[in-house]
Amino acid sequence: MTSFIIFGLLILLMLTGMPISIALGLTVLTVIYAMTNVPTESVALKLFTGIDNFEIMAIPFFILAGNFLTHGGVARRMINFATTMVGHWYGGLGLAGVMACALFAAVSGSSPATVIAIGAIMMPAMVKQGFPKRFGAGVITTSGALGILIPPSIVMVIYCVATGGSIALDPAGQRVSSASVGQMFMAGVIPGLMMATLLGLTTFYRAWRNDYPRLPRASWGERFTAFRECMWGLLLIVIVLGGIYAGIFTPTEAAAISAVYAFVIAVFVYRDMSLRDVPKVLLGSANMSAMILYIITNAVLFSFLMANENIPQHIANWITSVGVDWIIFLLIVNVLLLLAGNFMEPSSIVLIMAPILFPVAVKLGIHPVHLGILMVVNMEVGMCHPPVGLNLYVASGIAKMGITELTIAVWPWLLTMLIFLGIVTYVPELSLWLPRALGML
Repeated sequence: MTSFIIFGLLILLMLTGMPISIALGLTVLTVIYAMTNVPTESVALKLFTGIDNFEIMAIPFFILAGNFLTHGGVARRMINFATTMVGHWYGGLGLAGVMACALFAAVSGSSPATVIAIGAIMMPAMVKQGFPKRFGAGVITTSGALGILIPPSIVMVIYCVATGGSIALDPAGQRVSSASVGQMFMAGVIPGLMMATLLGLTTFYRAWRNDYPRLPRASWGERFTAFRECMWGLLLIVIVLGGIYAGIFTPTEAAAISAVYAFVIAVFVYRDMSLRDVPKVLLGSANMSAMILYIITNAVLFSFLMANENIPQHIANWITSVGVDWIIFLLIVNVLLLLAGNFMEPSSIVLIMAPILFPVAVKLGIHPVHLGILMVVNMEVGMCHPPVGLNLYVASGIAKMGITELTIAVWPWLLTMLIFLGIVTYVPELSLWLPRALGML
């Protein structure tokens, strides 16, 4: 009954149009005050300790790095390199857009930032080249979602933070810890590359079928020149992932290093940004970080309330008692997350759902890393469909298209993403093989 009251109150508050962060906080305060013996003074303490987490510090640093790269001309150089490599194939600029989104995703950690950085350049270029506007918008909107799957990923950090305080017991009764940020980053590499490949194949097929334009084949000299120009941006991928795997620094330290590195190459190497532009980037990053951290703080309160009432454990015991196996459970999880994607943005969904799903999944023998990648792929899909798909709104502003028209445009690629979601759901080794091979599991 307590569970129904908590979730009923939360849904009721959200239906009023109240921001999710405030709805979470009011739900916790109401239930604690009216239905529990927990002193209300502990809420203030939990608000402070909720974000007193070393891993959370990675979020503002990755946001700052992504903003420096977005404004620093790195995206344009990555687009040039991608165009020289695949521009001569059917739908060349579309394929270059997918490849550029994958490359930029590996340095930004944010889907909207990827759509803005790549889409602002690629969409007008594709229309000028003779591609239908819908084709270009569909490619960039969905490929931009790679920003949260290809590491580094802000959503992966949020998943680790959300499950960090959860208590989970495996089928043998042994306590299982949540996934680390490093494990999640490495686990996202193969699914991210597979998703990019499938989106590229969809782009190629539609371009081949409709005989869309192709660019002249670039020479190896042009390809080398384009690679040399974007090399400083690509080097960030090596620094972050290589440094984490080699144990040189933690993911949070990698985020700080990436922010400093992005500042240096944007201002002093590429010189596409002046020092006068830096305060504007810092302010924009601070605003975005504050919004996410406020949601995290209230979500931590919500997790504290559920843990205090043992709700995740009760749900896990009930699911196992009715004979639901991991196959059916993951199907339910996918449906639940896809439905949630109609009403909430990814960070909020992960922060609310991960602490609930994590103990149940572990009880059924599902690895925390597999669950994390599954949730991230679901969030990718959610960012590309209405009514709150953030990528849709960002791409709509760039392409000057209505949400309804853009929704129709993305369907071929969205269907590809749903097929990939089914694959990654029931083939756990796609997520687990690389971190296991690297000795991280």
